[in-house]
Amino acid sequence: IEHAKELKNPVPKKPVFFLKPDTSLLIRNRPFYYPDFSNDIHYELELVLKISKNGKNISTEFAPDYYHEIGLGIDFTARDLQQECKEKGLPWEVAKAFDYSAAISQCVPLDSLPDQNKISFRLDLNDKTVQKGLSTDMIFNFNTLIAYVSKFITLRAGDLLFTGTPEGVGPVKVGDKLKSYLEDKLLLECEIK
Repeated sequence: IEHAKELKNPVPKKPVFFLKPDTSLLIRNRPFYYPDFSNDIHYELELVLKISKNGKNISTEFAPDYYHEIGLGIDFTARDLQQECKEKGLPWEVAKAFDYSAAISQCVPLDSLPDQNKISFRLDLNDKTVQKGLSTDMIFNFNTLIAYVSKFITLRAGDLLFTGTPEGVGPVKVGDKLKSYLEDKLLLECEIK
């Protein structure tokens, strides 16, 4: 809710989703190279569910059967391009789905976490915490997201579902170093080049 407020967006009544192709994945803590088509790239740290089996029209009560691992992801967003799209009522893929726009950590078993119902995560930018979140603060919980998305798109084993970002998003610049923590365990690092 706080992220919607910071971007001056209305709080959605239904989940809003978009797709990132496999070419958007940035793996193994590789650097993010600032693209030449934007002057305003922002970070958005998110919890990421790894889908464990194929499913379509999944009900919320059965959604927990479709994920057993969780990781962290940084949704790099070209905020200037996104704003142009919003103003024209166009889809956001040009601002969200470009190459290497989805930095992703390894995933860990959900049952390895101290409390699967209250998962904490944070992002540090140049060793200063800029985003801090709890899974309990999300507008839509994991099961609701899986049920909603699977109404429109068949989820497949191995798919990665980014779940939304807490407040504190902001721009990155060349030379910045991002570190992301799940329950105070460093899972994802990314340098901006």
